[in-house]
Amino acid sequence: MSAHTFNQPIPQIDVDTFAAHRADTQEPLQLVDVREPEELAIASVDGFVSLPLSQFGEWSGKINTILDPTVETIVMCHHGMRSAQMCQWLMNQGFTNVKNLAGGIDAYADVVDSSVPRY
Repeated sequence: MSAHTFNQPIPQIDVDTFAAHRADTQEPLQLVDVREPEELAIASVDGFVSLPLSQFGEWSGKINTILDPTVETIVMCHHGMRSAQMCQWLMNQGFTNVKNLAGGIDAYADVVDSSVPRY
């Protein structure tokens, strides 16, 4: 993923709102985790597709076959920085409903599900 400046604001969703939304919505929801495989081995949340940023070259060219650009997409990492980069990239690829999970899996484990290990 190239490091250049993006102009669009990144929509955020906090972990409480995400958990409630995930439980209540009947609409399709795409969940993307951009953390590395060794991080996933420590902690993960069911339902997230793994697209590690270090493997960007392997999956970026086929993102529209992996994800639907029109479906609500929530992106997670450890604390929210890498996922914000991914959100910007997805928005630049034409994704229309992307949100960054504020605080990442760390906040999710702290606030929503204490059974998820923190690291």
